[in-house]
Amino acid sequence: MKEIVKKNLERWLNSSRVSAEDKAKLNAMSEEQLDDAFFKNIAFGTAGIRGILGPGTNRMNYFTVLKATVGFGLYLKELYKDLDSISVAISHDNRHFSREFTLESAEILNKMGINTYIFDSLRPTPELSYAVRYKKCQGGIMITASHNPKEHNGYKVYDEEGCQLVPSKIKRLIEIIGSLNDELNVDVPLSDKPGKNEVLGPDVDETYVKEVEKIVIDPALDKKNFKIVYSPNHGTSFVNAMKVFKDEGYEVYPVTSQCPPDPNFSATLSPNPEDPRAFIESIKLANEIGADQICMTDPDGDRVGLATKLPNGEFALMTGNESAAILLDYILIHKKEKGEDLSKYVVYNTVVSSMLGKAICDYYGVRIESFLTGFKYIGDRIHHYEVNGGYEFLFGYEESYGCLASPFVRDKDGIQAILLYSEMGLAYHLKGKNLVEAYDEICNKVGKFYHSELFNIYFEGSEGQAKMDSIMTRLETDPFKEINGKKVSVIENYFKLTRKDLLTGEETPIEGLPKGDLVKFYFEDGSNIAIRPSGTEPKCKFYIEVCAKNRKEAEGKPAELFEELKKNLL
Repeated sequence: MKEIVKKNLERWLNSSRVSAEDKAKLNAMSEEQLDDAFFKNIAFGTAGIRGILGPGTNRMNYFTVLKATVGFGLYLKELYKDLDSISVAISHDNRHFSREFTLESAEILNKMGINTYIFDSLRPTPELSYAVRYKKCQGGIMITASHNPKEHNGYKVYDEEGCQLVPSKIKRLIEIIGSLNDELNVDVPLSDKPGKNEVLGPDVDETYVKEVEKIVIDPALDKKNFKIVYSPNHGTSFVNAMKVFKDEGYEVYPVTSQCPPDPNFSATLSPNPEDPRAFIESIKLANEIGADQICMTDPDGDRVGLATKLPNGEFALMTGNESAAILLDYILIHKKEKGEDLSKYVVYNTVVSSMLGKAICDYYGVRIESFLTGFKYIGDRIHHYEVNGGYEFLFGYEESYGCLASPFVRDKDGIQAILLYSEMGLAYHLKGKNLVEAYDEICNKVGKFYHSELFNIYFEGSEGQAKMDSIMTRLETDPFKEINGKKVSVIENYFKLTRKDLLTGEETPIEGLPKGDLVKFYFEDGSNIAIRPSGTEPKCKFYIEVCAKNRKEAEGKPAELFEELKKNLL
């Protein structure tokens, strides 16, 4: 057993604050399980803290939530020291201990003199972002593990704009958390004037839904004979989604077994829309009732999976890159038809998103800006232009099934997405086309077919972490010059923020972005590969995109490249 693991374990077993139940769990763990639970402190990643529930320093539990909340409270009191009162909105998803962590966080902040707003029950992540803005809070907390397995939970923090904290802001929060005692010995600094906790009223839900419904592009579309199957994946979006569907007149059939907010996700094999298993029950229902489209939100309601019915009756699952590209094109078509000046707009995505987004923006003459993964960068950039003037926000998206159409929310919004995905699906349906055909048409329009896939390799425990770190170090210091016979033309190194053209030898800086654990390879034909460690799970992510003349020529190629990468890296 490693020394750090042994030291942390003994500290927990000898602490009077750790319950007998948790000590029994620790004593029953294998050495491998203890290593994963104690080899490090759970840390903020691209989306805050996220991890397995249970005892341990690398786990989500009362003590790690306590330390994070005290740190966040101190951060806000330092940042807003001139304010008489500070307030924080808090929400949670359907997971085990989500409500308990919400109440714990509110109680801690109240003791520190900070007012809190909580909902009467679970609410989606985008509504938490909205609540921060609606109540003019100085911060927000969302208790969620998003689409992770049922054993996980998480903790995300938001600024006064309803945006997750970007590195320049979270740096100070991490410093404050790091200055605190270890998680078992953190004391809540009591205020002479305790804060108050208030349960939010129905006005937050009602006004949020009204704002969502304002984004409809073409309300005149005939919705008859267009059936949609919807699943909230046992999560937070069922009430809001069904309200929007009803108000807008869509014929929607919910997957009833997946509607209750079940922390065990009993009626699905996966709560992640990126996983084909998440669609099994939805497809069954869609076949039964003759549906044309399937939409599903992930458990915390910020991402949407989409499937479209093909002429042979089967359903094709759309990737986040595909669905976002079709929606972006749909939005721009309507803007162009209205005669708007498209050069005033800006679209946001990430450096691991498909290059099709840029091709579409270039086609219409719209500016596009790309950021590191994490929707916080997009939310922060929206605020930048609002304050300083400049381009008008049009659309923002990530390849991981998240997008935003209206910036009254500063995080990706699943309810906005299902409304617009339903509208664009209907629009193409009325033309006798499915979304696969729509995607192929867009690629033909821009002159190249883009086919992207995401692959993962998991690295558990301290040894896994060391292996993943070694892979990223190798990619940074000795990057590939050729992969599976394809010569690399450009390497973007986000560790150093440099872009090197291997054909000319010229190296230029990547400007406007913070450093990140990411290396991206480009090939002469436009294909590309981006590799980075996940910020929320112990895995390395491989974003592989192949450019070809058509769909048939591209199919299977990303998997071939991934197999070659594994041979060279593992």
